Amino acid sequence: ALESIDFKNALEQFKNLVEKMIIQKTKASSGLYTKDDDEIDYEKFYKTTRTLFGSAVKDQYIQAFFRKIISNPDERPEWLEIFGCFSRESVGMPSPSKESMVLLVSEKQQITHPVVKRKDVIKGIVKVPLLHLTVTASQKGLITVFRKKKKSFFSYSFYFHQDTAWITGCDFLPNLKYVVVVTESTIILWDYKSKESEGNGFVIKPMKNCLLCVSTVTMADNLARDTILMGDDKGYVYLLTITSDDFIMKQSKAGKVSQFKVMDAESFDMPKRKLHDDWVGKVKYFPALKRFGSCSTDSINSFVLDDIKRLEDHLPVKEFSVPKGVNAFTYCGKAKVIVTGG
Repeated sequence: ALESIDFKNALEQFKNLVEKMIIQKTKASSGLYTKDDDEIDYEKFYKTTRTLFGSAVKDQYIQAFFRKIISNPDERPEWLEIFGCFSRESVGMPSPSKESMVLLVSEKQQITHPVVKRKDVIKGIVKVPLLHLTVTASQKGLITVFRKKKKSFFSYSFYFHQDTAWITGCDFLPNLKYVVVVTESTIILWDYKSKESEGNGFVIKPMKNCLLCVSTVTMADNLARDTILMGDDKGYVYLLTITSDDFIMKQSKAGKVSQFKVMDAESFDMPKRKLHDDWVGKVKYFPALKRFGSCSTDSINSFVLDDIKRLEDHLPVKEFSVPKGVNAFTYCGKAKVIVTGG
């Protein structure tokens, strides 16, 4: 009974903490909030939650819960999610029509593909025109490649359920012909052509910070290598080059994760640079400009556009400041303009 009372008290304090965060975020969005000692940032949220619940909660659940509140305070997560649990209403859907769907639309055909039978969201969708592929990745681990053949679509899917961390983004490696996916703690390289029922590929881990986005750097050469950009929750942008030799030389002795071979992240030369003072929301390489872009809700270093060499030589970068930061950006080649949204 005493343990029950203690938990109820801790839960009540946690709910009050969440309520204060929502009020803080709402005021900040309307420009009415001024920073003070009572501001609840991630460090304060983490320490308070850990004090209230101890080892009963995992780091990735605290991180995911905090990110949900910050990104959309109007849709507050249920307190169960701090323990990695979901209510019956949020886990199961009563009807197939309410499943999360991916729609592929052609001139005369629309394909509806059910992603999961529980609450899930698509975190990345990438089109690969040369191979007639479309790649999608859901937050809870379903990676799918749709391939167009004549007038039909074929799909290859698998659940990467060995990692409790959520998927945050995906892209395609054009030279190595792998799908690259980032989670909050790992980099996944999936050989979608593999005939193994559970898929085949590689997992690069551990990553010290939480990865939030990924983008392929498209080069003119046709060498057996690919380069990717990644952004994390500490404002860092990473540059990682992967070669076909890495698949042989850098396998960890730790073994496999299912059909996926583990590769030690520390065995890679992975330059990184802190470009923002907040989470990196998006990274993208523009071949036409030979420049990469990265954005953040940071009001000072909101948007960076420069050569990828800046990630290695640490010379000054071209950056722009936007009040309340930048959440998204894209480039239009015909108009020769970059558009940002905040």
